[in-house]
Amino acid sequence: MLPPLIILDRDGVINEDSESFIKSPDEFTPIPGSLEAIAKLKKSGAIVAIATNQSGLARGLFTTTILQQMHQKLATLLAKQNAKIDYVAICPHGPNDHCNCRKPKPGLLTEICQKFNITPQSAIFIGDSFRDYEAAKTINMPFALVLSGKGSKTLAEHPLLQQEVSIYQDLEAFTKQIL
Repeated sequence: MLPPLIILDRDGVINEDSESFIKSPDEFTPIPGSLEAIAKLKKSGAIVAIATNQSGLARGLFTTTILQQMHQKLATLLAKQNAKIDYVAICPHGPNDHCNCRKPKPGLLTEICQKFNITPQSAIFIGDSFRDYEAAKTINMPFALVLSGKGSKTLAEHPLLQQEVSIYQDLEAFTKQIL
């Protein structure tokens, strides 16, 4: 059954990830099938949001304007699929800032659920990292791991996840299964 709210991590789920951060619109490259998957989820009636740590802001690797340009590129690409992201929640902080929004803390997920007045248990979070899983688990939100991005590495480092969450090759595979 399709949850009313689907929350996506950004880097590694929607777009290719990089150990050196995604720092410009040119570096923002969609994972094959991810935009089509979002379009299918939207067409099926789901609210689709993004919860993303963007510590590159705190590290001075890019500006808020550059981040907005990356998200505008995503919006433009999705518009060609007749789709859009309903909301983007961003943590701009670095790992040592001790905020409540940086995953593995659940602040971004809670913000999105409150925005749409949907309980965490009625939503699902799709991510590629263990901290994504931890954020969801903290508020009892269902979680699915994709093997794109850091997902394969995450599963290799945390093999017990296989017993706790659904695992998919990528967002496209998740979407095919859930629809």
